[in-house]
Amino acid sequence: MKPLLVVIVGPTAVGKTELTLQLAERMKCPVLNCDSRQIYRGMSIGTASPTEEQLARAKHYFTGMLDLEEYYSAARYEQDVLTLTAELFCKHNALLLSGGSMMYIDAVCNGIDVIPRVSEEIRCQLKEKLEHEGLEPLLEELRLLDPDHYETVDRKNGKRVVHALEVCYSTGRPYSSFLTRRTLRSDGTEASTTERPFRILKIGLQRPREELFARINARVDGMINAGLLHEASLLYPKRELNALNTVGYKEMFKVIDGEWELTMATERLKKNTRVYAKKQMTWFMHDKDIHWFHPDDIENIWSLINENI
Repeated sequence: MKPLLVVIVGPTAVGKTELTLQLAERMKCPVLNCDSRQIYRGMSIGTASPTEEQLARAKHYFTGMLDLEEYYSAARYEQDVLTLTAELFCKHNALLLSGGSMMYIDAVCNGIDVIPRVSEEIRCQLKEKLEHEGLEPLLEELRLLDPDHYETVDRKNGKRVVHALEVCYSTGRPYSSFLTRRTLRSDGTEASTTERPFRILKIGLQRPREELFARINARVDGMINAGLLHEASLLYPKRELNALNTVGYKEMFKVIDGEWELTMATERLKKNTRVYAKKQMTWFMHDKDIHWFHPDDIENIWSLINENI
C-alpha cells in the first residue's frame, strides 16, 4: 500500500497549527508547511508563523527557509515537496502537510500544468488595456479566443482573465489547451489525473462564521501587540517585493507612509483577513475530497487517519 499524505486545510485563523501539532505528536512525523508566505524569513508576526515553542514540538519543513528576494512558486513547491516526501516516506508511513495556500495545496495534490512563458510586450499591452478600458473588453476577447476557459474563469478576477489572454496571444493557442491535469466527475466537479507515489487524505477545518471572525479579530489584535508595525518598518525598504504584497504588511505600510492611523489600519486588516478567509472557504468547498471537521473534534479526525494508515 502507498504511504499516506494527510493534508490539513482550512481558512486563516481556524486552528490548523495547533491541530496539526497534536496530530504530528501522535503520528511521530514531521510537518510540511503549506503557507506561501511563512516560507520566507523575517515575516513571522505578519504571517502568524509557528512560534519557537511550536516548532520544537515537531520537525517542520518549508518554514522560514527563503530570503524575501528569492523567487518561489507553486510549481517549485510541488517539485520540492515531491523530492522531500520521497525521502521522508522511507522513514514514515504517513506525513502531514498543513496550510491555507490554495494554489500550493492544489499543486501537490493535483499537479501543475506547464504554461508557456509569456511575451513581456503582450503582458504590458494587456495590463495597459485593463487599466484604461476595464475588464469587460478583455472578457469578450477571452470568450472569442478561448470559449471553454471563458465558461470556467472567475470573471471578476482581472489577473486570471489577463493571464489567460497573455497565453492565448503569446502561443496562438487557447489557454485551456494547456490545462491537461483535470477531468470531470459525474457530479460536474473536477478531479486530478495526476498520479502520485502516495495516497492523499484531505481534512478540512471549519468553524461557525462568527466564531472564525472573532478568532481573526483576536489574532490581528495579537499581531499588533506583538509588534507587527515594527516588523513592517524593518521590511519597508523591500515593500515592492512580491512576498510583501500581502494582507498585513500592505496595511502597515500605509501607516508608515502616513496615509492611515494605526487604528484604521488595524480595522482594515481585520476586514481584509475576513475577506481572505471567505475566499479560502469558497475555494476549498469546491473540493469534494475534503472531510470536514471542527478543529476541536480531534478524536474523530484521528480515527479517520487511523482508518487510512
